[in-house]
Amino acid sequence: MDITLCCSHTAIEPWLDGLRAALPQARISAWHSGAPQADYAVVWAPPQQFLDEQPGLKALFNIGAGVDALLKLRLPPQALVVRLDDAGMAVQMAEYVCQAVIRHFRAFDQCEADMRAGRWVARRPLERSAFAVGVMGLGVLGERVARSLAQFEFPVNGWSRSPKAIDGIRAFSGPEGLHDFLAASRVLVNLLPLTPETENILNRDTLARLQSGGYLVNVARGAHLVEDDLLALLESGHLSGATLDVFRTEPLPVGHPFWNHPRITLTPHTSARTLLGESIAQMAGKIVALKRGEAIAGVVDPARGY
Repeated sequence: MDITLCCSHTAIEPWLDGLRAALPQARISAWHSGAPQADYAVVWAPPQQFLDEQPGLKALFNIGAGVDALLKLRLPPQALVVRLDDAGMAVQMAEYVCQAVIRHFRAFDQCEADMRAGRWVARRPLERSAFAVGVMGLGVLGERVARSLAQFEFPVNGWSRSPKAIDGIRAFSGPEGLHDFLAASRVLVNLLPLTPETENILNRDTLARLQSGGYLVNVARGAHLVEDDLLALLESGHLSGATLDVFRTEPLPVGHPFWNHPRITLTPHTSARTLLGESIAQMAGKIVALKRGEAIAGVVDPARGY
């Protein structure tokens, strides 16, 4: 069994060492142009040349949850594309989103600004029952986030492409349910996969349907958001703020209006990082299962994009 690694912008040695320890029976090497054909590949942002030179791959294992960039390439037609199901990312995402929602709900940013300015201000608390949080995308990460928010007794709405039932979550689905979902939510958390259908879904029309004083948390992909529309709705006052972890161009360009906007909180695409040990264990287990002819979880449907 031959496994090749092609991971751009990533230190590859820890992945090689980890996979060799987990799969001692396999031949595992870093890809180089002209390398022999492999059975399986572990990839992150591979060049098209890699895929063109590896037409016999049986499966490609992506070291992140999002596969939108990979699906834009010409892939070997028989190769499965396999994403990480969780590998420690779900709890990180729940931590990130909960702190962002609670920080806004409790006005902690305003409290910190007051204290730095020497002002002792007791702010009136918001009504939790009137602070409904809507989670767009109810996959592994989205479901964990929705359940975690519900633990803090926020009313939680969930929207997905197809119907999904989660205890304690008010469910909406399909295009016909999107507008009602947005109108029922004051905070919008985006955890959708990026597909042609979801690109630019966070736009003036959708964001304006949130309740007045709405708030956006985007932890999915920067291309979901029409940036000028967000800025316009912040300027109008319909939206009260946003927490953004992902951007159309990363790193965020110097001089971008998000950098110094007083109502936008920024983080550098760090809401849920790939954890080496958990990811290697999951990939190794799936490779062994495929070798045995068994079905595995996390196989991407190219037609749906996730």
